[in-house]
Parts: sequence; structure tokens; C-alpha cells
Amino acid sequence: MSTAPRIDIDPDTFWADPYPVLAEMRKQAPIAFVPQLGSTLLTSRDDISISEKQIDVFSSHQPAGLMNRLMGHNMMRKDGEAHQVERRAMFPTVSPKTVKAHWTAQFQAHADRIIDAIEPGRIDFMRDFALPFSGECLKSITGLTNIGFQDMDAWSQGMIEGIANYAGDPAVEARCHAATSGIDTAIDDILPVMRKNPDQSILGVLLASGMPMESVRANVKLAISGGQNEPRKAIAGTVWALLTHPDQLDLVRRGEVSWLQAFEEYARWISPIGMSPRRIARPWSIRDVSFELDERVFLMFGSANRDEKHFERADQFDVRRDTSKSVAFGAGPHFCAGAWASRAMIADVALPTVFARVKQLEIADDEPVRIGGWAFRGLLNLPMRWN
Repeated sequence: MSTAPRIDIDPDTFWADPYPVLAEMRKQAPIAFVPQLGSTLLTSRDDISISEKQIDVFSSHQPAGLMNRLMGHNMMRKDGEAHQVERRAMFPTVSPKTVKAHWTAQFQAHADRIIDAIEPGRIDFMRDFALPFSGECLKSITGLTNIGFQDMDAWSQGMIEGIANYAGDPAVEARCHAATSGIDTAIDDILPVMRKNPDQSILGVLLASGMPMESVRANVKLAISGGQNEPRKAIAGTVWALLTHPDQLDLVRRGEVSWLQAFEEYARWISPIGMSPRRIARPWSIRDVSFELDERVFLMFGSANRDEKHFERADQFDVRRDTSKSVAFGAGPHFCAGAWASRAMIADVALPTVFARVKQLEIADDEPVRIGGWAFRGLLNLPMRWN
């Protein structure tokens, strides 16, 4: 292990709210070994921004990692040219041009249809809008239109829990295996149609690129693992943040701040992806901390986005904030390939459509809003009155 100072945490408390512990780490030991997580954590924004770009040291290639073992070897777990080859193959689907010209209209149609079906009254916004909207958009983007959004959500959750299962819970691993098996079956089912009529979906462009089928499957699973879980939490979370900060919602409604600014600030404030793992590819030192070969390191994006050196009043939600230093989508060569699609889903479609079409939108007081997670963080529910 590294020579970093050891800091013990309570895993349950850290899952419920990691920010107080992360703030203390940034202050006392910005690089610290946490035995309960079996990793050394980098918590300062500067260390993370620099280290993520040093792929010869902080490698994404983790042969024994949970993602490789459970989901297959996708582009997120590759570096250099191997990563770029697969990223370029997927780019025609998720490029800004394709998102604007092709996907945004489909996203809008999904949002309108789902809102039309919601009956006025007491709802759970996460369950009734954010989850199906994210799932339907992801069905379109991946090309797996032969499944239900409920399957998409269950598979994403199963894989997200699986790759964060550092405690080794066999039940969590079993759910992850069930999810990946379901995806493989869905891919096999639609392959004849896709080969005959290729489209602009991820599955369509990856097949057309000649990518080996094993890699096609792994990258479709990657898209599902992040493309469902994080957007649905970010949609619900940004709505919750705006409703609990009505003065800031007014700024957006008056056009003084954009919906994109509101979303970007939420993603900084409560980072849906709070951590990204790396493997030490060669002995390395940062200041007085030395790392050993093959050591596991966690880049704590959620901590970086609340670093006091870069964000004043970092624990507060403020849509007027300059979020240019945020690393919510990453900071290096592994910058989220789906960032433009996510921004379109959330800032161009979901947020303006919900607030424009729903006359009464308020948080219900009969159930607490629950938030959890540290590797992947966000709302777990959002009780609302909807008219």
C-alpha cells in the first residue's frame, strides 16, 4: 500500500453523507489510505486533475478490477490508443452534432409522452418521470429498443452496485451477473434486425465499425451502467435542488441563468459519479506520499467538486456559480463520452419541459427525501405533488 496516512471511516456513515469526511481529508490528509475501502483516496481537485491525465501512472487498465470481471473489458478500462480506438468508434452516436440533430427530438418525444401519462396528485418523481425518461432515452441511444425501461433501470442498478461491491457481497454480485446476462440476451435478440438495418445507436455504430463482438457487448454494458443511473438521479436531484432554492429557480425561469447552468451546478454539488478507480502502473510519488506498483487508488470526483480552493461556499447549491473547474464528467482522456447526450436529456429537455408543463410542482411533506452513496451518489426518491 502507499505511504499515505491511514484514515478510518464508518462505511454506513460515509454512504449516507461522505462530504464531512472528505472535507476533513482535504484539510488534514488530501491523500489518505482508507482500510475500509482497501484503497488510497485522492481528495483534492488539483491532485485529481493532474493525476487523471497521467495514464502511464494512474492507469484505467485494471485486469483484476470489478468492472472488467463483471462487465467485460470496455473502453473505460483501457488507456492510450486502445481506449481511443473504441471511443472513436462510439463517437458518431454521442457527438454534439448527432445529439442535436438526431437524439434531442427523440428525447423530447419521450418526455412529452411520459408527462402525458402521469395522473395529477401525489407521485414519486424519481419513479414516475426521471426513471422512465432516462430509460427510454437510453433504449434509443443504445439501440436496445426491444426491452422495457424497467429492464434498463434494473440492469443499470445491478451493474452499478456490482462494480462498487468492494465488500464482496455475493448477493450483489449475483444481481450484477443477472443484469449482464439480460443485456447479452437483449443484444442477441436484436442483432439480426440491427445487422440488416443499422442505425445511429451505439450498437449500430459499433457493429458497423467492425469492433469484436466481445468489445461491443462490454461497451453497450458500460453505456447502460452510467447512462441510466446517473441521468435519472441528476434529473430528480436538479428538480429537488431548484424547488428547495426557489430564489434560484426564479433566476432560471427569468432567463438570467440557463437550465444547463443549473444542471452543471447540481452535478458539482452532488456529483452523481463520486469516484473513479485507478491502478498504479509504476512506482510514483506525490509530495511525501509514495505509491507501489498495482496499488488501487480512488480519484474522488465528489470531493474535488467541493474543494474549497476552487469553490467558495462549496457546500452550497448556487446556480450563479462558475462551474468551469468542476470534474463531474471527468478531467482527462476518460472525460465522459456521453456528456453531450446527458446535457441534452437534462438541460435541453427534462428540466425545461417539466417546469413548463406542470402547473403545480412541489415537494410532498409526508415522506423524507433520501440521498445516498459515495461512489455513485444521488436521490433515492422524490415525493411530489404534481398537477
